[in-house]
Amino acid sequence: MFGIRFFAHTAACFFNERVAEFNDQVIDFKDIGGKATTILHSKLQEAKTPEQRVDLVDAFLLRRLSLNKFTRLKLVTSIMNDLGRDDFFENINSIAARYGVSSRYLQKIFLTYSGLSPNLFSKIMRFQKSIHLVSGKSSSLTTIAHQCGYFDQSHFIKDFKFFTGVAPSRFAPESSTDLFVALKN
Repeated sequence: MFGIRFFAHTAACFFNERVAEFNDQVIDFKDIGGKATTILHSKLQEAKTPEQRVDLVDAFLLRRLSLNKFTRLKLVTSIMNDLGRDDFFENINSIAARYGVSSRYLQKIFLTYSGLSPNLFSKIMRFQKSIHLVSGKSSSLTTIAHQCGYFDQSHFIKDFKFFTGVAPSRFAPESSTDLFVALKN
């Protein structure tokens, strides 16, 4: 098996399909890539080494990349970087105003490039920060909530339950293999 992992906002540069259609799925590239993908698949099967396979996929993706225009990619990259900053606690309207676009346009291009809304992406970024802090067990939940940009502890607990299924006070990283692996990295 050969897998490819893209940065959240860059996959749209390689596909004609809406990236949101790929959310929560494992997709066989042959099903969406057309004739060129079928040819790549046979070449990958003939390749003798992993390095040859990587070279084939690199060349294939570079060809696909050269066919696309990146007029909005830089904007989405900047916004994602802002949303990922520890000290960034703004709303979508203020982000859109800072970049000189409407909030509706911002939502549209963000969804196009990442498959996520800016709000969901921001929520995921806050959760990722909170999971590290909760696992460290060195701060109170109120402190963690404020450090992660939540206005109150109840909102933080609600989001934490959304992602893990349990309250932060009941979370045990050692019993959650997916999250435990993510914490080690």
